[in-house]
Parts: sequence; structure tokens; C-alpha cells
Amino acid sequence: MDQAAFPFPERMILTVGEVTERIKLALEDTFSDIWVDGEISNLRTPSSGHTYLTLKDERSQLRAVLFKMQRRYLRFDPKDGMRVLARGRISVYEPRGEYQLAVDYMEPKGIGALQIAFEHLKERLAREGLFDAAHKRPLPLLPQCIGMVTSPTGAVIRDMLHILRRRFANLHVCIYPVRVQGDGAAQEIAGAIEALNRYPGVEVIIVARGGGSLEDLWAFNEESVARAIYHSTLPIISAVGHETDYTIADFVADVRAPTPSAAAELVTRNKTDLQYGLQALAQRLERVVRHRLEVLHSRLEACRQRRVLRDPWAPLRAMEQRLDDVNGRLERLIRARMRLARDEINQCESALAHLAPQTRVRMLRERLAAVEQRLVAAQHGRLRQSGERLERLTATLDALSPLAVLGRGYSICRQQPVGTIIREARGVAPGMHVDITLWRGSLQCTVDAVAEKGPGNGTADV
Repeated sequence: MDQAAFPFPERMILTVGEVTERIKLALEDTFSDIWVDGEISNLRTPSSGHTYLTLKDERSQLRAVLFKMQRRYLRFDPKDGMRVLARGRISVYEPRGEYQLAVDYMEPKGIGALQIAFEHLKERLAREGLFDAAHKRPLPLLPQCIGMVTSPTGAVIRDMLHILRRRFANLHVCIYPVRVQGDGAAQEIAGAIEALNRYPGVEVIIVARGGGSLEDLWAFNEESVARAIYHSTLPIISAVGHETDYTIADFVADVRAPTPSAAAELVTRNKTDLQYGLQALAQRLERVVRHRLEVLHSRLEACRQRRVLRDPWAPLRAMEQRLDDVNGRLERLIRARMRLARDEINQCESALAHLAPQTRVRMLRERLAAVEQRLVAAQHGRLRQSGERLERLTATLDALSPLAVLGRGYSICRQQPVGTIIREARGVAPGMHVDITLWRGSLQCTVDAVAEKGPGNGTADV
């Protein structure tokens, strides 16, 4: 067909879904990684865990979504009216044909995100009671084994070991090496605290790190480290950063040391000071004991001079003799009481023999057997009397029975079909059907003739 006949090109017809899909692909290719500066509004988080919000400025607004997985990595709690920087990609929500920003990362603009995360975590853990003084444990007076959670390299470990060696040379130190900054450092620190709690002999743990920025010290602000310190059964000293640096670990720990070197001085006493103190206590004890002995010696000499002291064994011998007399009286009293108790027991046994359940049961069984015999005899007599009476009544009944009369040759004649007994011949007419009952059997008859001979003696020919 000639193209000149159709001045317009062939139209491309797309469905709404196809148009939306092409727009989505174009937007995602063009805006795959962008930063957006805006103010949060219409913030809501339904039960799905995803957070929906709108970023706006004085000119326009942009819908945004922060999915549940990405929200877990936020270091602050977003709120309406907060100015933020959001990083993500532009996408299209196809069911409504709306474009939105899928946020991968968000931080507040102005105050640092780490500082906000620090304050939020500190406030939440304080509400849970992790900082309460009631949970703080005292440090041991003179620990024999100290656990350390720190980096095995650097000046921190060398300074602490030098101070411990100088203050108490024969102290045992168990070092658990960990990373103190970077990804995964918090998990290593928490695991080290749990491991040292299981290590035999460790009495106290020092968590230490040198100074640095808030980002450098952030591993000690993680919630996992705070909870590991809180659940530790051993007292923990937090020695992180310089004197002006504070971390979440400092608030949860039992003791905060301003520096790692100060933690080494806090955890143990100076051996020389202890020795001097022990020597002073020994001298004081020696003086007190010597003075006490002198006083007692003086009292002893005074007693000797007054001849107060006599034979020290005489009072003891008198008390022994008195004890023998008391023992003799006690034995006689016990034997007398035992005789009385034995007599009472014999009397009780005799009384119990008469009241024994076996005797009572035997007597009751004998009474039961006698009653049973009388009952059987009475039943037999009653049955015999009843049988005799039954025989008499049977004979009387037989004598009065109509069957007995029939047996002597008599019969009963009934009119059919009504069954009326015929007593007189005049009550019968020829041709009537009658039923004659004999002693054995009956007859069905028809009356041929009726003859009357006299009152009460009517006859009928059948």
C-alpha cells in the first residue's frame, strides 16, 4: 500500500500500566542515587513496619518511603518537622501511578546523626534502668586475675600493663583482643565480655580504648555492648577515651575511669602501700597484745601476793563429786519411772485385749450365726404353714369349681350367638342354635323340638 496515501505515521497505543512501567524505568535510571534536603511531614509507621513520610520545602513536596530493613540502620528517631538529608532513588508506586523517594539512608541536618542516636539510646536505656546505681557492683579489694577487653596493639595496653606491674607485680592479667572501632567492633566487644565472664578466675573486667572522635568511639555506644555490660556477673570498669569523653558504656559500667591508666590504678592497690599498712597493723597488734599481757601478769602477781590462788583443782574435784551424786539420783529416778511406765503399759495391754477388734468381731460373728439359724427356722415354719393353707384353699376351690359339677355328668347350655345361659326349656325355640359345654369339650347343636314337663324341668329335642 502506498505510504503517501497515509500522511500520518502509525499510532503507538500503550496501556496505562505500560506507560507507568516505562516512566518507572526512566525515573529509576535517571535518579538511581540522589540526596534530597527537606522537612519531614505526614510521618506514619503502620503495622507493616515501613515508614511513610513526605519531604517538603517552601516550593514543593515529595512522597518518600523508608522500608523496614533500612529503618533498622537509622541512628535517630525521625519526627514531623525535622530537617533531614535523605539518600535514595526515585521510583514509581504503580497501583497509584505516584512517584516517590525510596530512602536508603537518612540523617538529620544541623546536629550530627551520631549525637542524636547517642542521646536517644541513652534516654531509652536510662528508662529501662540500665544506669541505676542499684545495679552497680563494688570492685574487689585485691583481685588475683583481671580481664581486659581492648586492642592488643597501641599505647593503651602497654600503659595499663606497666602500671599494674609497678603497683602489684605478681598480678595475673587475661587479655581478650578485640577491634575497638569500625564495623563489627561492637559485636566483638560484647562477645569478649561474655567470654571473660565464663573464664575461671577472672574477678573484674576493664573495657578500655584510647581517645578519639565520636565516630571512633561509637562501638562503645552500641546497644549490644551496653547490654553485655549490664548482664555481666563480674564488675566492669569502663575506661574509654579521655576524661572529657563519655560513652554509653561509661553509664552502664559499675565504675567509670577517666582514662585507661586511671582504670589500672583503680583496679588494684599499690603493693608497697599494702605492705606498709600491714606492717603498721602488725606493730599496733603487737603493742596491744604486749600491753594486755603486762596487765594480766600484774594481776597474777597481785593475786599471788594476797594468796588468793589456792589449789585450782579443788573446786573441780568438788564439782565432780557433786556431779556423781546427781548422776546417781538421776539413774534411780529413771529406773523408777521406767518401772511405773512398764506397769502402765501392762495394764493398757490387758485392757486392750478385751477391747481388741478381733474379740469384738468373733462375738459379733457368733451372734450373727445364731440369728441366721433362727431366721432359717422361722422361714421354714412360715413356708410349711403357707403350703398347708394353700392345699386347703385348693381343695375348697376344687369343690366349688363348675368343672367339678360338669365332671359328675352335668352340662351348660348357651344360646348362640349371644352366649346367654339357658336355664328353662321355654326359653328355647325350634331351630335355635345352642352351644353345650361338657366336662371335656363342647357341642354345637340346633333345637328341633321343645317339650316342657314342669317348672324347672323343661326338656328339648336337639
